[in-house]
Amino acid sequence: MIRFFGKASGKVDDKGRIVLPAVFRDAMIRGGAAEMTVIVKKNVQQNCLDLFAWDEWIQRSEKVLDSLNPELNTEDADFWTKYNDGVYPLVPDGKLGRLNIPSELLESAGITKEVVFGGVGYKLQIWAPEVLQEGLLTDEQFKQTATRLSGRK
Repeated sequence: MIRFFGKASGKVDDKGRIVLPAVFRDAMIRGGAAEMTVIVKKNVQQNCLDLFAWDEWIQRSEKVLDSLNPELNTEDADFWTKYNDGVYPLVPDGKLGRLNIPSELLESAGITKEVVFGGVGYKLQIWAPEVLQEGLLTDEQFKQTATRLSGRK
């Protein structure tokens, strides 16, 4: 099982490739997937990209699909199509761990020259640095949410 934690910065080269930071390549190796296919897609709720290990993506997307009936329900079919739109399987190149992320994904997240990788356990988020700062909860919002989630008032 691959788990991603921590933060790291990176750059986008002229061909749209991003080097997967060593800390996250190491996480993939520890998880038993040194050379594997990953899934990169636009985040559904935030203005960033998500990177999943293949097995994690399959597990999570099947859970979503289990709650739908796209064969018989038009709304479910439309949702499932949109959910899978822009999902790209990529294989990091062996030596450097470079990812050739499609330009449409980079543009959709506002990523141009620099990126910030953020490990959130089951996936990596890939952000434009300025967008990340705008998207984070304030300390007060974080405390309020933590209190609400803990069931205390």
